Amino acid sequence: MSYVVLINKTKGINFGQLDFADSFMSRFKGLMLRKDPENGMILKLPSSRSRQGSAIHMFFMRFPLDIVFLDDDKKVVDMVSIRPWKTYTPKSPAKYVLELEEGSINNYKLEIGDEMDFTRECV
Repeated sequence: MSYVVLINKTKGINFGQLDFADSFMSRFKGLMLRKDPENGMILKLPSSRSRQGSAIHMFFMRFPLDIVFLDDDKKVVDMVSIRPWKTYTPKSPAKYVLELEEGSINNYKLEIGDEMDFTRECV
């Protein structure tokens, strides 16, 4: 398993450690079937993904999440709070999808255009 330390460079806020999913199976599973969001997760999508290919689903989720979509430059391009059994297609294609605990968008004062950064660490 690997993780990253997520930072909002625009606002200087450290989110702490998030799990990092970059394989098909780790992206497919995401936070499905977990009892709580724990630290959250970053999904790294294949480069060829379109806006529709960046869509997420909340099937088999036990809790709502805040989802943040980042482009290739790790800038926030869309955000949504979403409940289990729903789907969402972002307004712009995404390279990274942050799955965060519900309320994170407000708690961390995230805005479209914020520049995020993370460093991948192996455990």
